[in-house]
Amino acid sequence: MVVISSAEFRNNMKKYLDTAKHERVIIQRGKNESFVLIAQNNAQEGDLARAITVDDVIDRVREGLNEMFARKEAERSA
Repeated sequence: MVVISSAEFRNNMKKYLDTAKHERVIIQRGKNESFVLIAQNNAQEGDLARAITVDDVIDRVREGLNEMFARKEAERSA
């Protein structure tokens, strides 16, 4: 596994795309974001099965917020 900054990835993209064919490349962006780069044919089935789209994430966050507000409203009404 290799850990690099997003700037390093941007400056040496070919190198890290080639590296990702054989091992995971972790791209650190700022203090709180990181991304895993792996070749698709090296991805384990479990990794792909757990993958979700951004739209799925947004939908789940909205559902969670709606539930939270509904509980708060129920508490106020009780």
